[in-house]
Amino acid sequence: MAYISLSAGLLTLSAWISIPVLDISFTMQTLTLFFLLDLLGGRRVTLAMIVYLGLGAAGLPVFSGFQGGISALLGITGGYIWGFLAGCLLWWLLKPEKHRCLTAAVMGLLLCYSCGTAWFYLAYTDRAAASLWAVILRCVVPYLLPDAVKVLLALRLSGRLRSVVKL
Repeated sequence: MAYISLSAGLLTLSAWISIPVLDISFTMQTLTLFFLLDLLGGRRVTLAMIVYLGLGAAGLPVFSGFQGGISALLGITGGYIWGFLAGCLLWWLLKPEKHRCLTAAVMGLLLCYSCGTAWFYLAYTDRAAASLWAVILRCVVPYLLPDAVKVLLALRLSGRLRSVVKL
């Protein structure tokens, strides 16, 4: 229970570290999420993500920009928040071993991008005026390199701490 609570807290702190860019901020959540997944596993982090989502749905300011409430979960970045949960579930399903964590992280990140981009496209764009490709250029491409660096750093850090954390 302590790992789950601390993980939900770390996810909150990492959401608050953000740089606003257009409609979707750069946050440290990607780094934190994949660090926790590799360190603690899919089951614990999925439960932590459910706690995090519950706190946010209850109105606590746990999301980027100190937002909270159902409106944040249904807002422009709501698809990415739900995509984090989907990425956790995927990690739990895959149960990657050490040498397959990068593959699982890339798959989880692509799932998060897919959820976020689909939500943005369906709920926040005029599909007659904007193509899916334009939405991908806006919602995914600017984040690819920073997220790749964060995922690699997360996996590196978790690998170093794995021997210290007793599960």
